Amino acid sequence: MKTFNKTILVLLAVVAISFTSCKKDDDGGDGGGGQAGSGTIAAKVNGSSFTSMEVASRATQSTGGGSTTIILQGSDASGKGIFITMNNFDGVGTYEFSDSNVFLVATYVETNISNPQNSQTWTAPYNGSGVIGQVKISEKTDTSIKGTFNFTGKNVNGDNSLKNITDGSFNLNF
Repeated sequence: MKTFNKTILVLLAVVAISFTSCKKDDDGGDGGGGQAGSGTIAAKVNGSSFTSMEVASRATQSTGGGSTTIILQGSDASGKGIFITMNNFDGVGTYEFSDSNVFLVATYVETNISNPQNSQTWTAPYNGSGVIGQVKISEKTDTSIKGTFNFTGKNVNGDNSLKNITDGSFNLNF
C-alpha cells in the first residue's frame, strides 16, 4: 500500500506544481473514443485485456491559475489500474508522453492485495524515455471525456521492467 500511496502522492504533487503541457496538434483521433464502454477505461497490458469497473472509474477536472488539469483513472476488481494526469489541458487534441514533458503522466498499477507493500507501478515518461506514447482526446464536454491512449511504462522503483499499454480508450464522466 505504501508504494500505491507514494504513486498517488507523486501524481498529486505533479498536479499541484504543473503549469505546462505538450499538445501535438488539434487532431483528437477517430472521434469515437475507442472501445471503452460508458464509464470505463479499456486497454491491453502486454497483450492482455484490461477493463476498469464503472464504479471504480472517473475523470476529474480542476482549474487554478489559468491552468486546467484532468485526471483519468480506472481500476478493476483485482487491483489493477490505469491513471493519466494531463496538466495544462487545452481541449480536444493529441498530447505526447515524453521525458521532455513531465507534466503529462501515465501510470499502470498492479496492487498486491495480499501484500500491498509489494504492489508494482509502471510510469511514463521516465528518464531517457523520449516520446513513449500519447493520449488523444476526441470529445470533451462539461460532463464527459472520451479518447484513446497508449504508452510504455517503466517500473522505476522495482525491477525496471517495461509494460506496453496499447489499444487504450476511455469514456468517462466528470
